[in-house]
Amino acid sequence: MINYSIAIMSAQPGTKKEDITETKAYGVAQSNEVLDINAFANHITNHGSVYSKGDIIAVLNIAVGCLRELILDGKRVKLGDLGDFQAQLKTEGAKTADAFTAANIKEVNVSWTPGKEFQDLRSYATFQLVPTRAAQNSAIEVIKNQDTIQGLE
Repeated sequence: MINYSIAIMSAQPGTKKEDITETKAYGVAQSNEVLDINAFANHITNHGSVYSKGDIIAVLNIAVGCLRELILDGKRVKLGDLGDFQAQLKTEGAKTADAFTAANIKEVNVSWTPGKEFQDLRSYATFQLVPTRAAQNSAIEVIKNQDTIQGLE
């Protein structure tokens, strides 16, 4: 189940806060747990893997390093149903092609094109509305303040 909250945001993405003229309600996914590589490896071993948790962690760590190396070498890496990975550039525009140099490249990110297993998640997903993180934090503060007030009585 995917938890989500509702956030009111600009109807025109990328608009500066002071220039927003219209807002809309959007759904925002809320993670209910963060798994590190150890927990992920445990999850894999619990699905009938013949490999140990240590073997899985080692392979994942090697795969990350190799994927990074290949992307930095200009390769596109296709990992079957997981998808394709390649470099994506964030650049600053130049007035002309002749004026554009590598100095205009500000960031190198990884572009992931989902494979078959990740392309139609919507038709398999179920959803549950939950409070926003801000609403959760506000509720916690109210509870703490009530406990403090009750402790003073």
